[in-house]
Amino acid sequence: MLYKTITLELLQQDPVLHERLRKHRMLLPMLELYSLGLKNCHEAWKASLLRARPESDGPQLATEALELALKELEDTLLQESRVEATEPPTLDLATLFLQRHTQPA
Repeated sequence: MLYKTITLELLQQDPVLHERLRKHRMLLPMLELYSLGLKNCHEAWKASLLRARPESDGPQLATEALELALKELEDTLLQESRVEATEPPTLDLATLFLQRHTQPA
């Protein structure tokens, strides 16, 4: 799956956020964190849906899980875009998004 491509497209849908990240040289670090978070979120949703509906069709389940993961990422990016445009971006929201879906070691 092309999580980085999907994440970059979502970032580009908000030109103000995209430019703010680019201007502060945070686009690549944010892209890396958010795409890893998207992957982890997708995997977590697949596992959760499979437990809830073990008889489900695999590809359909994976598609549904991706839709749920994308919604979570979009919500997080919406929060990120609400930060004052003059403030430099931080990795806080991206890190929280990643941590929500990272399995403890």
